[in-house]
Amino acid sequence: MSKGISRRSFIKGAAVGGFSFVFLRDSRTAFGFEANEKLNVGVIGCGGQGRGNMNACAGENIVALCDVNENTMREAAKKYPKAKLFPDFRRMLDKMGGEIDAVTVSTPDHTHAPAAVMAMRMGKHVYCEKPLTYSIYEARLMRDLAREHKLATQMGNQGTSSNGLREAVEVVRSGALGQVYEVHVWSDRPIWPQGVDRPIETQPTPSDLHWDLWLGPAPERPYNEAYAPFRWRGWLDFGTGALGDMGCHTANMPFMALDLKNPMSVEAEVFEMTGETYPKQSIVTYLFPARGDRRTVRMKWYDGGLKPPADRVLDRKLPGNGFVIIGDKGRLFSGDAYGGGYKLTPDEDFANFKAPEPTLPRSPGHHEEWLLACKGGAPPMSNFDYASGLTETILLGNLAIVTGERINWDAENMKAINCPKADCHISRPYRKGWTL
Repeated sequence: MSKGISRRSFIKGAAVGGFSFVFLRDSRTAFGFEANEKLNVGVIGCGGQGRGNMNACAGENIVALCDVNENTMREAAKKYPKAKLFPDFRRMLDKMGGEIDAVTVSTPDHTHAPAAVMAMRMGKHVYCEKPLTYSIYEARLMRDLAREHKLATQMGNQGTSSNGLREAVEVVRSGALGQVYEVHVWSDRPIWPQGVDRPIETQPTPSDLHWDLWLGPAPERPYNEAYAPFRWRGWLDFGTGALGDMGCHTANMPFMALDLKNPMSVEAEVFEMTGETYPKQSIVTYLFPARGDRRTVRMKWYDGGLKPPADRVLDRKLPGNGFVIIGDKGRLFSGDAYGGGYKLTPDEDFANFKAPEPTLPRSPGHHEEWLLACKGGAPPMSNFDYASGLTETILLGNLAIVTGERINWDAENMKAINCPKADCHISRPYRKGWTL
């Protein structure tokens, strides 16, 4: 265990923090799976962030590698030579389902759900990159499957495992800021092309790339380097844009502290948007209802270099990513994209401030949380129950962006009231051959 936190103390702390754990009866990782026993892990997506997720599981048994890029997959196989190789995750799970306990999913956004859902239906524990899904329907489905099959799950928003973020959540929940009524979150994304049209030129598909598998459930189109690698994030058919990329990081701490689920309304102001990509810049405004003793909260998201008005951040020079939470007794500012560091203002009002006693468990490490959960321990804080709600809030911003309409959200029925054109974005139809 890293950072001097034992498995026993982590599980105890999780119970104190209100994160009950379940023993996983329905898989190979059921009773008798000891902390030092190794999991059999299948890796779906071996490059980029997937490489980091794969290597974080290096202490387990990496038994299968899957990537639509043959060169990327074979490079990973040099480190894990015993792993079997598959370009298609469906074939990997079909062939090796009886040998795999858990999978990591680190693919483009539009293929998160098809891979994760198939694995979960087979009783596999899942680690999935952020945002959890491409669509709101997929997020709800993954939440429900994780509950049904009692699986250990985690979304890859690493800041959730930061003890600094957890302390900041405790500060806000303690009432130190008084009644919170406003949140501002900003990002320096996109750092890839947005606000552009579809390329018209034809390019040969690289010999090492299985393009049809890369497309997955998305509508068919010819290969172009404008889409892959990496640039897919800005395209409506494949990614979730600047908001989807960074919202699950930078808005994570305010979401957790204030329980920012199920907004009443979401609307967006966009700059230079085409029918093919997300805009070059956007401002998205969420309005959350009063709940219990909490008043109505307005949250504004800014990307493409846009930032909050100077008076909302007390005229401070802002970094590329951050947030500020505003209450009637003070403000909490963070210039950390992951929410791990914070400052309370005004300085004179918080000169002698002491952080409240911990109410949330302290983390043994991001991936360690998931691996311990796979072996019967406490669920990670960013399990799919939590991550699906955060992802849904983020994706509602994209719903306002792509429809150009104010979204009045009926969370119970998963409907945008009086906006029927939102339906195809809430639950996107899949290309023939791909299902959930």
